[in-house]
Amino acid sequence: MRPGPRSLLLPTPLSLSLRALVLLCLATRCQAVQAENVTVLEGGTAQISCRLQNYDGSIVVIQNPRRQTLFFNGTRALKDDRFQMVLFTPRLVRITLTNVSVSDEGGYFCQLYTDDTHHQVATLSVSVPPDTPTVEVKQEAVEGGEVELTCLSLRSKPPATLRWIRDRREIPGVVSQQENGKTVSVSSTIRLSVERKDNGAAVSCEASHPALGGQKRVRHYRLDVHFAPTVRIIPPPGILREGDSLSLTCSITGNPLPRDVQWTRINDTLPERAEISGPTLQVSRLSQSHNGTYLCQAQNNYGRAADHYALLVYENVSVTTMVLSTSHHATSHPITLLITPSYAPDPRDPGAVIETHSAVPYAVIGGILALLVFTIICVLIITIWCSVRQKGSYRTQEPILNWY
Repeated sequence: MRPGPRSLLLPTPLSLSLRALVLLCLATRCQAVQAENVTVLEGGTAQISCRLQNYDGSIVVIQNPRRQTLFFNGTRALKDDRFQMVLFTPRLVRITLTNVSVSDEGGYFCQLYTDDTHHQVATLSVSVPPDTPTVEVKQEAVEGGEVELTCLSLRSKPPATLRWIRDRREIPGVVSQQENGKTVSVSSTIRLSVERKDNGAAVSCEASHPALGGQKRVRHYRLDVHFAPTVRIIPPPGILREGDSLSLTCSITGNPLPRDVQWTRINDTLPERAEISGPTLQVSRLSQSHNGTYLCQAQNNYGRAADHYALLVYENVSVTTMVLSTSHHATSHPITLLITPSYAPDPRDPGAVIETHSAVPYAVIGGILALLVFTIICVLIITIWCSVRQKGSYRTQEPILNWY
């Protein structure tokens, strides 16, 4: 005979016993255990705590995520010295774990063995801050091309955030992530157009992470842009004449900087007294046989460059002038004059820097000649005046002699 609906509402013996047990637990203040979750930095020390309520001396067991017993009523059960029991009281049981790694993550069980086993799980989370990121270059940066830079943060948890900065401005990058077990590898890639003016320019990659507390790990990088060399000969000041020394310096730029500098003379060989020291060419005791166009050349893997200098040595000539004295004797005085050539080089020639001084010898010669003419005129005037005075004196004395 099927029971009617009324019979389904009648309490069964099992339900009565459970209700009685609950009432009994409330009346007798049953024991309980509570666990606290923990988050710690990798390499740090974690404190795992189990709080006890109405503890009456029952057995307390702490297990790791693999359900291996670490401590049994305060006694070590697993030989791992990183775990230490630091507190065991009727209210609180606490252990420490030093040198925490991501493999230690998981739930740690706090179990209280009474008539009924009670347990709570304390979850241990390990945070892995990123190291200072690295910068990788896919290929060499060449003037007029592009360079690809990749910023890498190899290990973090949770994933680090990467930002590229140049001149205080963020450069958007392509971000990718790859899981490595419980940690994550993060990369950010950018592409930049480069010119030779960008060589040495600074860019930075910043890594931020919750575990860093607002700080950032920064990697600075300077662009290494390769370009062909440039060459410029630094000419000597003033004009050059026979007997002077010549010193030419070849100023070179380029990346990489050319190691070898070549000095030559167009359509001729270098003078015997020429000495080359790095980028400098020196020639002592110049003569007109040293005239010519000197060439400086340099090259690297990205090109070649050259500059030339036209050397023009002026000749020294001695001119003898006659100066009359009051004693009617002529005195010769040698005067050295600088004679310039009757031709002028092409002003478009890079060596024309010396031609801007070509007017100086004419001015000097003119001044000297003017001074000589003035001196001769003065001497002649004085000589004539003295001669006239002497004749007048003789004429005055003749009547006096006749009177006697």
